[in-house]
Amino acid sequence: MQIGLIILILSFVFLLAALAELFVIFKMRADKKRRASLSQEPKKVDYKAYEISVLNELSGKIDYSFNIQDVINVVADSLSDLADYDAVSYILPLPAKIIFRSNLTKSVSFDFILDLKEKMISQLSGLIGKNISGLPMDEVTRGSVLDSDSNTKLGAFVSFPLVVSNKVIGLLTIAKEDKTPYEPKQIASLQKVIEQGTDAITNLHNVIDMENSRLSAMVASMEDGVIMTDMDYKVLVANPKARLAAGLDNKKDLSLADFNKSLAGKIDLQDKIEESLRMDRIFVSDEIQVPAGFFKVVISPVKNRYKPVGCVAVLRDISREKEVQQIKDDFTSMIVHELRSPLDSIKKMIESMRSIKMQADQEEQYLQMIYASSSDMLGLVNNLLDMAKIEAGKFDLKKQPSDIKDIIKGRILFFDIAAKDQKLNLSSQLSQDIPDKASFDPHTISQVLNNLISNALKFNKENGNIIIQGLVYKPGDSLAKKAAQAGINWFIKTDEFKIQDSLFIAVTNTGKGIAPDQINKLFNKFFQVKSAFAEKGGTGLGLAITKSIIESHGGIVGAESTYGEGATFYFTIPLNSPNL
Repeated sequence: MQIGLIILILSFVFLLAALAELFVIFKMRADKKRRASLSQEPKKVDYKAYEISVLNELSGKIDYSFNIQDVINVVADSLSDLADYDAVSYILPLPAKIIFRSNLTKSVSFDFILDLKEKMISQLSGLIGKNISGLPMDEVTRGSVLDSDSNTKLGAFVSFPLVVSNKVIGLLTIAKEDKTPYEPKQIASLQKVIEQGTDAITNLHNVIDMENSRLSAMVASMEDGVIMTDMDYKVLVANPKARLAAGLDNKKDLSLADFNKSLAGKIDLQDKIEESLRMDRIFVSDEIQVPAGFFKVVISPVKNRYKPVGCVAVLRDISREKEVQQIKDDFTSMIVHELRSPLDSIKKMIESMRSIKMQADQEEQYLQMIYASSSDMLGLVNNLLDMAKIEAGKFDLKKQPSDIKDIIKGRILFFDIAAKDQKLNLSSQLSQDIPDKASFDPHTISQVLNNLISNALKFNKENGNIIIQGLVYKPGDSLAKKAAQAGINWFIKTDEFKIQDSLFIAVTNTGKGIAPDQINKLFNKFFQVKSAFAEKGGTGLGLAITKSIIESHGGIVGAESTYGEGATFYFTIPLNSPNL
């Protein structure tokens, strides 16, 4: 009889353990699959589509900025009917180099072009107040070829500043070998055509500025950091998230060198952008850690059809993912511990029962301990299953007219022995206006009270009190006044709640209380793993399940505390249910 009972208990225990272990494995797999398919959720799909559309618009903007040269080329080509020249040239200074373009109508010498470039650079340096002679030059000549045997010298020339939005952005010059100066009428006509061209560029800039304002607002709202450069590695876009990741929040005009310096030792951003453009491939970094968190950097060329026009670096913030993974790992370790402890106890007690001959009362004590340990494991498995149902949206309530007073009375009777064993006083304080019937699910509300009373038992002090309290709350009521009228003394300081007519139920304990920085985290799933009371044991699922149950009823949950004196956990149940 005894051996059969032991075998039955062992079978039950190991069945529970296997069920719990399988649940944890399946839940971890489900979580992994869910994280992998986050982009399939409607909200995420919309957001990712939004991000892609923003990046596409930014790609177009990069190519658009190069159209300025196209406008200048059109202007330069249109000057041939207004004046005779051997070369029409322009220079545009960029942060890292000078662009020089020259269209030749006849062959000239290298000295001709060299002299022209030097004079244009000198003139432009004076106009913009900055010496640009030391910058490398991106030089292209078209039209007639340069003749190395020619001895043509630079003769007359006239230069016109390219002014866009009241700022000199470059210089356009016509030049010839002939030393005869250009006539004032010719210069005036040329000036007028060039001004028309620069006005067109100004309008183009205005459009770009308007686009910039719109896109800046869109990019600023993106969850990931975005840095976009042109082919000259000039930073065109750097959203707030990218600035935050690089620690450059307060710097206005950013260059790629700024990002490179800030991220030194983490990633060589410029080198990877150059590599991405040169090899025409996407680069994905390992995770990097900066003061702002953990990031992965994805760098990709931006193309206009088949032609690269720039590069985009996306700094993907993975800090939250790492935090969640750490919580999952902690939770798994804690589950293993919570299962191992009672299993180990059961194993040792059964070994003792098998190895020595026991008295009947001693055997009964061991069986009671085995029952208690297996009940703890069953409670853990039930919590895991309840949490899985809640996450899957399959946690159904069975509301019916029920008496909350009877539910509270039943819970006091159930926990009375445990309270006395811990030298605690368990009682209730209920106002007279609580109705005999309200619509709720009596089973799940009992479960809520079980969770709150169990925690009150666990975290209380010897000779302390646990009081289940209740009253009816209506919009505009003073909670403090209602409590005082009902003789209720608790730790709730909030006086008004934005809720409909409701039962207001609370469980107050006189334990250590809760630190202020932990109050807002109490009802988060798995919080117990990192709480200051972790040494007391538990999974942290009880309060998360409580929150889900009460919110499914349409109510609210909360907690208030005076640290060192105690805490009050409360929940509400709406009274205007159509089921009554």
